[in-house]
Amino acid sequence: ELGDELTQALREVLRHPDLDPAFKELVLTLPSETYIGEQLESVDPQKVHAVREALRTDLARQLHEDWLWAFETHRHHGAYVPNADQSGRRALAGLALTMLCLHAVNQGDEVGQGKTLQAFKDASNMTDRFNALSALVQSGHALATEALAIFYKIFADEALVIDKWFALQAGASDRGGHILPIVRQLLQHPDFSIKNPNRARSLIFSYCSANPGAFHRSDAAGYVFWSDRVLEMDALNPQVAARLARALDRWSHLAEPYRSAAKVAIERVAAKPDLSNDVREVVSRALSQ
Repeated sequence: ELGDELTQALREVLRHPDLDPAFKELVLTLPSETYIGEQLESVDPQKVHAVREALRTDLARQLHEDWLWAFETHRHHGAYVPNADQSGRRALAGLALTMLCLHAVNQGDEVGQGKTLQAFKDASNMTDRFNALSALVQSGHALATEALAIFYKIFADEALVIDKWFALQAGASDRGGHILPIVRQLLQHPDFSIKNPNRARSLIFSYCSANPGAFHRSDAAGYVFWSDRVLEMDALNPQVAARLARALDRWSHLAEPYRSAAKVAIERVAAKPDLSNDVREVVSRALSQ
């Protein structure tokens, strides 16, 4: 749980009349699981995930009234203008909405959950709509799947937006191991092609490199998925495959059983006879640790 002093300090930042909204959003966003893991000599990714989620839930609960104020004060009702002021306000309103939705889901508050869905439907621009969609997905909202379908239908012809759509699902907070099956399903989506580097990054890299709580599974299924994709991509684009291979660069810092399982996956990639020089260099260096 957050200590009283830290909670009050964060509340004062959020309510401060002179601080820029973009700065507030950065201060009040918890460090990523990847960053936290990099600060540790021995990393248990599931413990890092559990602690960060507990802190996020506590922050949503303790600052609930403050998040309400932040959302209502910073949400934009006028015409979309791509300037720094509006960008900062949209970012803070998006974070506040995520916290409000998370709290509503955890409390079983159907009215609060409904407000997030309404914000998604009422959004007048892509950024606000995506922020509301992110709030629904990251909080595990029951109607997130419906919202994802609506968002896809609206922006199906916008490649960069659909990249964000894929990345959001692959990078979402894992609950009981549900993210990997979603990622596997998205591999079969008509708009996904592993031959498209941007699309591959949006889905596969978002899962393997940016979502430790979902990737580092005790059953090693995430590592099997990683090795399959590295080998598949190596035959198509060795440079992109090599970047994906680096997702397990820090395998030797993992706690057991993750460390041994990760090593097996790296060895499986290294054993391929016709592996590209790009990927072989990455996995050989990793195994030399």
